[in-house]
Amino acid sequence: MMKIVLFTHPSFTGHQSMPRYANMLLNGMKERGHEVAVWSPKARFYKLPTTKSFKKWLGYLDQYFVFPLEVKIKLRNSSEDTLFVFADQALGPWVPLVKNRKHVVHCHDFLALKSALGMVPENPTSFTGKLYQIYIRRGFSKGKNFISISKKTRQDLHQLHLGEIANSKVCYNGLSRPFFSLPRESSRDLLEAKFNILLSQGYIMHIGGNQYYKNRQGVLEIYETWRNLYHTNIPLVLIGEEPSEELNLLHKKSPFKNDIHFITNLSDEHVNNAYSGAICLLFPSLDEGFGWPIIEAMASGCPVITTNKAPMNEVGGMAAFYIEKKPADPAQWQQWKEEGAKTIEKVLKLSRPQQTETIERSFTQSQKFTTEYFLDAVEVIYKEINQIV
Repeated sequence: MMKIVLFTHPSFTGHQSMPRYANMLLNGMKERGHEVAVWSPKARFYKLPTTKSFKKWLGYLDQYFVFPLEVKIKLRNSSEDTLFVFADQALGPWVPLVKNRKHVVHCHDFLALKSALGMVPENPTSFTGKLYQIYIRRGFSKGKNFISISKKTRQDLHQLHLGEIANSKVCYNGLSRPFFSLPRESSRDLLEAKFNILLSQGYIMHIGGNQYYKNRQGVLEIYETWRNLYHTNIPLVLIGEEPSEELNLLHKKSPFKNDIHFITNLSDEHVNNAYSGAICLLFPSLDEGFGWPIIEAMASGCPVITTNKAPMNEVGGMAAFYIEKKPADPAQWQQWKEEGAKTIEKVLKLSRPQQTETIERSFTQSQKFTTEYFLDAVEVIYKEINQIV
């Protein structure tokens, strides 16, 4: 049995995917017989009544002033064989607190840091944002042991880490919630009734937020091009956040705006239905840390069109359909949109045997990313680090 302390993001930051990941580690290690305690900042300054913008700074006080003091006190009562686990490299400012103890840092993506360093021209960062990312970088660079969720993330880690890395392994994410291939027709009927939109003949789906790398604008552009080229009246459903102002404007200008639907606050169960009822998932991300929707869709029996770039093609393997990353040069956008439209049409025109083969191949690929497989691999690494003298 190992003694594990799991550092997680505070609940008041409003993260969505990170709590799922942390809970997967927490519950998985407990089920394997290990003793796990969670250390996370509590809302003290943050809960004081003030404006929303100032609350963020009060939250920083809780995270980077009060919490480190609490950790130092707790460390006095922590045995030498305790393994300190950071659920996210963004928790880097706390890593120096245990740099001389047994520790491991889970790495997801370095998109924010790369943006702050000017490596992502599509996503300029404010001055304070740059300072914050420098603070995080200096922190996780004190760490020696790392687990990355993809080969691409591991590559970025080694490029951005400022110190020496002793151990660096890749453990692909496991699905943090179950997904199944549900009956297509009943899934469509359920969503059609719930949102009062016509979906019984199928739909193209995207899921994600408004972050630049999710490329929701590109989803609309490919869809419009496909409608113009192939004249097939199939709706587009975008699941996730409320659309940004820019996305709303594109939507309003689209000649197919009545067939483009934004859906928010969809439960996990209905997300599974959405994948199962879709003709395909259109997921042309510019970048990802892992790309959860790719494997969620595959586990749900939904063909995937995504970007031919790591880590998307790491996760999609031979089961996905690929298009190139949207080019930075606007002169090449039309060709890119037409390539995307052509790929949609290819998926729509699959014969019944080809559809069956695609779904079977997708399901087989999804089984490489089960929760059990992930947790077993993580446990092995934890034990290796815990045995280091």
